[in-house]
Amino acid sequence: MSVLDRVLGPRIPKEEMKANGGVYRVPLRLLTGAAILLLVSLLLPYWVLNLKAPQYPDGLTVSAYVNHLEGDVDELEGLNHYVGLGSFEDVAVFERSIAVYAIVGLVALLLAGLFIHSRWVLVLTVPAMTFPLVFLMTLQYHLYQFGHDLNPAAPFNLDEFTPPFFGPAEIAQFDTLALPGPGLILAFVASGLIAYAMVLHRRAYKPLLEAMSEGG
Repeated sequence: MSVLDRVLGPRIPKEEMKANGGVYRVPLRLLTGAAILLLVSLLLPYWVLNLKAPQYPDGLTVSAYVNHLEGDVDELEGLNHYVGLGSFEDVAVFERSIAVYAIVGLVALLLAGLFIHSRWVLVLTVPAMTFPLVFLMTLQYHLYQFGHDLNPAAPFNLDEFTPPFFGPAEIAQFDTLALPGPGLILAFVASGLIAYAMVLHRRAYKPLLEAMSEGG
């Protein structure tokens, strides 16, 4: 058996496909669905921050997409300068610059995984499966940096703080609430679909792999 055969895995016999086609189609459909969800997530915010204070009774909202911010960004930039926080433009510059390309790359890997019928499919699917967790870890890192890199010359000095990526918090006179955006929720759903697809993938192809190995 060649190295390429080991990587690609066994081909499905026509008789087997006719008898049990659904067993092999479902993992492919799950991976395809996950790829579509990741692409759609690019159009939606991944993280939403709501802020309320006496001087802003209607509140302020910032929605973070993978590569840009929307909402009351200009208003908050002025407040950031006043209390010594940095500019949003200086946060996660590298990550925002590659985010769209990275997610499209994850989608491409998932689609390539449709043609792999061996355990090597994990090499192509695990990056997309773990992507939402990597996003949250990166977000928390930048939130920590944002709350600890304060300008001591600002008109109003804050104490260093670490805002949580989800949940309520207090920053000066602001009450904040951080929530997952619909884009991140879709990414987590995609992650779940991939994980389930891998379970079904192993069940479907393990007997064929064993027969392939026995046949040399």
